[in-house]
Amino acid sequence: MTSETEREIASQPAAWRRAATLAAGVPGLPAPGERVAAVGCGTSWFMAQAYAALREEAGLGETDAFTATEFPLARRYDRVVAISRSGTTTEVRRLIGALATPVTAITAVAGTPVPQAAEHAIVLDFADERSVVQTRFATTTLALLRAHLGHDLEPAARDAEEALAELPSEHATADHVVFLGHGWTVGLANEAALKLREAAQVHTEAYPAMEYRHGPVSLAGPSSLVWILGTPDPAVATDVRTTGATVRVASRDAMAELVSIQRFAVALAVARGLDPDHPRHLTRSVVLA
Repeated sequence: MTSETEREIASQPAAWRRAATLAAGVPGLPAPGERVAAVGCGTSWFMAQAYAALREEAGLGETDAFTATEFPLARRYDRVVAISRSGTTTEVRRLIGALATPVTAITAVAGTPVPQAAEHAIVLDFADERSVVQTRFATTTLALLRAHLGHDLEPAARDAEEALAELPSEHATADHVVFLGHGWTVGLANEAALKLREAAQVHTEAYPAMEYRHGPVSLAGPSSLVWILGTPDPAVATDVRTTGATVRVASRDAMAELVSIQRFAVALAVARGLDPDHPRHLTRSVVLA
């Protein structure tokens, strides 16, 4: 039986295309030159990391990313972009209440505390999910933000369709998985590791690619899978292979590669007798007393 997570993963190319058509017309997204902070918790924080790196790389203004509880309140920004799928994340709601800075909230659910507290709200209700594990909303939010930065999302959507047609099952025996990124893909590496932890209870790590050789590579061995989403130095893959680890180097758009990783996580969960829709100890939203 197909899980909700699998159905939501499969719907991503269409959701990205729809988000891309919205990007030019939604109010509240940062203007060129604004000093911006992007915030979220968990998966949303990792999408914020990816967006911040992309916006700075595009020369559109200083952009930082923070998990909501670690936001430096003394630092001044022109705009804060707050990401919360449910719109109920306590830490994000509390942060918005402490800010005098204009906030644009991106959520899947209208009328919830986070968008209500923000100056602008962007509601991607077509990307909402029933599964606890985030897949579609997170990548659709990033698709919207990438399109607003001027990216053509069609190649990424086509790459994702290719990723949906194959499953990297040859790595199923790995009991230690590492994701490496560079620039905006560091955030996606962090998200990839989180997906395997959440859905399949796999021991995973994530690092900027060039940092991996500064200690963490000592854990690599024949039972390790090192999945490289981006690196400025091709020698990283060569060096990691000398440990005996299996190395996979992404050839698609990194967002589409994340689709492969999501499917891999679900397949591992099913193989281990786990419910990918309802991971242990997790809920759809963290709401604190």
